[in-house]
Amino acid sequence: MKKLFALLTALTLAISLAACGGAPQKTAGPDSGAEPIPIKVAFCTWVGYAPLFIAEEKGYFEEYGYAPEIIIMEDESAYGSALVSNSIDALGQVLDRDIIQYVAGAPEQYVCTMDASTGGDGLVATADIQLVDDLAGKTVALDKSATSYFFFLQVLADSGITEDEINIVEMGNDEAGEAFIAGSVDAAVTWEPQLSNCSMREGGHILVSSADYPKAIIDVLTVNSNFLKAHPDAAKDLLEIWNKSVDFLNENFDEGCEIMAKGLDLDVEEVKESCGGVTYYDRSMNAEFVKDSTDFNVMDVADTAAAFWLERGYIDNDDLSGFFAGTPK
Repeated sequence: MKKLFALLTALTLAISLAACGGAPQKTAGPDSGAEPIPIKVAFCTWVGYAPLFIAEEKGYFEEYGYAPEIIIMEDESAYGSALVSNSIDALGQVLDRDIIQYVAGAPEQYVCTMDASTGGDGLVATADIQLVDDLAGKTVALDKSATSYFFFLQVLADSGITEDEINIVEMGNDEAGEAFIAGSVDAAVTWEPQLSNCSMREGGHILVSSADYPKAIIDVLTVNSNFLKAHPDAAKDLLEIWNKSVDFLNENFDEGCEIMAKGLDLDVEEVKESCGGVTYYDRSMNAEFVKDSTDFNVMDVADTAAAFWLERGYIDNDDLSGFFAGTPK
């Protein structure tokens, strides 16, 4: 919770200090012959964002007139301020975090969905905990400043117990998994590889995973609104760059994983294993996900997240109309 308040405080300060502006400029599109436009793209160490390393390696950014700089930013609390200060031009992040930032004033607009966690995140527990209701009176490690908390409360909403009946210990996702394996807590919300490693503790098992809630944790690519004003084609260009990257990964999985592993500074086999819990959104999936007629489309998921954080007092309104204003369709 401290991290969330720090994020909001830092973002508010940055908004009060930042100056927006800049006249619109024509984006250097494919084969335009214009000088490449520098673009800084940020995300944390997670395979869901890593196809952008494929885009960098294979020249997809350059094909659409951009000179990319990929920035690994592990501290989510810095994302909003980085957007406000125009230190980054695009961001890969989990959707519910974007909603908090956007409502607080971060200049960002949705471009596309990058991936959905479909088994890569979950709740691990000891052998005596076989149902979510069995968590009553138990100690659970999780990160309240991250999407793990959003996921956990959705799981609780389908149970017969409430958060007040559980002893929550706050720590990062990696640390939560490690604490569970070490026997320090009864359960933990974590991700891969700690999720699969839970069996290293006798009786340790996955109680529920994101495979059971396939749209609870989705990662999206957003573009800085100020960058978009200066380069009006940026949103549709970034969408196509993403689509081409996923196409390549789907057609050349081994090579794609090698590129992603190099970019993330991870072992190739670890990246391949983590991909097993992720569904990458390709061209057709993204086209379908932004349709009003699609059941629980990306706008619905965003509205759900906004209502969730509004109820808990982290945001003061749930108006997301501007967040989807530049969505390519």
